[in-house]
Amino acid sequence: MNPDAWRSYLLARLWQRLRRTDAAIAAYRDALAADPGFMRAAHPLAYLLGRQHRYAEAETILRQVVARAPRNAAAWFNVGYVCDQQHNTEAARAAFEEAVRLDPKLDHAWYGLGLCHGTRGDHAAAVHAFERVIQLEPMNWHAWYELGMAQHRAHQPDKVKSVVEHLNRYERRPARKLILDTERWELSPPVADLRVK
Repeated sequence: MNPDAWRSYLLARLWQRLRRTDAAIAAYRDALAADPGFMRAAHPLAYLLGRQHRYAEAETILRQVVARAPRNAAAWFNVGYVCDQQHNTEAARAAFEEAVRLDPKLDHAWYGLGLCHGTRGDHAAAVHAFERVIQLEPMNWHAWYELGMAQHRAHQPDKVKSVVEHLNRYERRPARKLILDTERWELSPPVADLRVK
């Protein structure tokens, strides 16, 4: 246990609570300088950098985390997220795949993986990823909507209809949006009274 690293870490937590982001970032960096293996400081540092849209810096920190703790699924998800924010779809896909390999119940990593597959045009793989999200989080209407879009792009019209019908039971606005975005006007009558904002 390195007392200097802990002192800087606790100071960073205080600055973070006081919403003094730049001071918190500096203190987290001091904690890591005192002890490069102090991963407890790395995650919040990467988080704060990401909130400032400093994704390349956040990625560098997170790559150090996964180098030291390669079985940390949450860290791999975070790597995928910052790569995606930098429009590096291949790196994001690889990181999300590692995250779900390590923790198959990490629903947000499946969601990110589905988005990456969709961006690459691999709609069958996107469908599979969004189906996994829905198995884990059945009420996640974002995943239902993305599943419907992936099915549309994969030329599965009957499955799109099933998604619209499901969404119409509890989230009518995304159902309407899915109808509009897929141009499946024949599905409109059940939700025709809604407007999409």
